[in-house]
Amino acid sequence: MKTTLDELQAFVAVVDTGSITAAAEQLELTISATSRTLSRLEEKLQTTLLTRTTRRLELTEEGAAFLQHARTILASVDEAEEQMAARRLRPIGRLRVDAATPFVLHVIVPHLAGFRARFPEVELELNSNEGIIDLIEKRTDVAFRIGVLKDSTLHARSLGTSRVRVLASPGYLKRRGTPTRSAQLAQHDLLGFTQPDSLNDWPLRDDNGNILHITPTIASSSGETLRQMALAGLGIVCLSDFLTREDRRSGRLVQLFARQTLDVRQSVNAVYYRNTTLASRITCFVDYMVEALGKKPFEE
Repeated sequence: MKTTLDELQAFVAVVDTGSITAAAEQLELTISATSRTLSRLEEKLQTTLLTRTTRRLELTEEGAAFLQHARTILASVDEAEEQMAARRLRPIGRLRVDAATPFVLHVIVPHLAGFRARFPEVELELNSNEGIIDLIEKRTDVAFRIGVLKDSTLHARSLGTSRVRVLASPGYLKRRGTPTRSAQLAQHDLLGFTQPDSLNDWPLRDDNGNILHITPTIASSSGETLRQMALAGLGIVCLSDFLTREDRRSGRLVQLFARQTLDVRQSVNAVYYRNTTLASRITCFVDYMVEALGKKPFEE
């Protein structure tokens, strides 16, 4: 008998989730049915794909080799189905999106209702990572990147640029005073990033005329965490406009060194691996975000 797609899906689901129980839940099957399907596949192949212990499942060497073929086959089926849906101008399927938490909260989330109304059959999965991930390893369809792109294998579509500014809350400035020269920042609490260290280059000149590099008093990997700390009056911060526009408009955060601030901008791109046929669910999401944000979405 030939291997079926249901058997391939069950095998891949067990590997991805790490257990038959979790795979059964994902596939909306009973645990016994999933276990029988996996056993039937091994009988057909006349080999053991997974070794089972009381605590975990592990791929055998044969299982690891077969997994690659199974993923390729399932991906080909998904692509064929997506092409058929594209012919009907009806994007469909799961879309995995990755971006840093601040971008998800302040840029993507406000436009999700409109996207869902237009493309109800696209199943969105939003993941937040503060660092750079491998799109293939994390099975991500499209990611939004802020700053210089380093992976030349990715296709990038620009969404614009976002200026960075030095900011503080009125409460902090009332308590600690307002610095007027960059050298005075040494006497203040500074909020900065744990990594990459280049994000601690602020758009100011030091006494030697170089770009000011700060050592954070409090550091975080998340721009949203730094924003919240600045709003709480814990220190001075340097963040991108897309994250702080409403805070500045409302006066919750105040820009410092307005005349001295250099025009430093971070590029914002949607990135994805471009195959011969780009999935319609990716195209419709990127196109919608570009349309919704407008020509200069992060400009004042």
